[in-house]
Amino acid sequence: MEECIFCKIVNGEIPCAEVYSSDSVLAFLDIGPIVEGHTLVIPREHYSTLWDLPQELAGEMQRVMQKVGVGIFQVTGATGLNVVMNNYKSAGQVVPHAHWHLIPRREGDGLMPVEQKQYESQEAMYELAAKIHSAL
Repeated sequence: MEECIFCKIVNGEIPCAEVYSSDSVLAFLDIGPIVEGHTLVIPREHYSTLWDLPQELAGEMQRVMQKVGVGIFQVTGATGLNVVMNNYKSAGQVVPHAHWHLIPRREGDGLMPVEQKQYESQEAMYELAAKIHSAL
């Protein structure tokens, strides 16, 4: 994709603060980090969302996230790490190129957790689970 900023980074048209590179995966510091050490892990080939990624590549990306995550812990002194992937605009995906955010965390860092809610009833929860199961 010509207009994809991540494809431009992969092609060397835009510089990045690279932390990991292989033939199929690239990891670099987010230019607008939530906290210091916030890293993005992307496939070198353009895939828009998680559902577009071939399973073999998704598995390789998981291995890279584990490796890079260890480095983030060691260097930043983080005591936790959020691994986040936003898929589609309504979920907060800004760049339509599949990517995971590795966000180092510390106790009391001020970042708010996602607010959990409750189902109307247990029955409603089980009905929804059954519907999702049927869709598989």
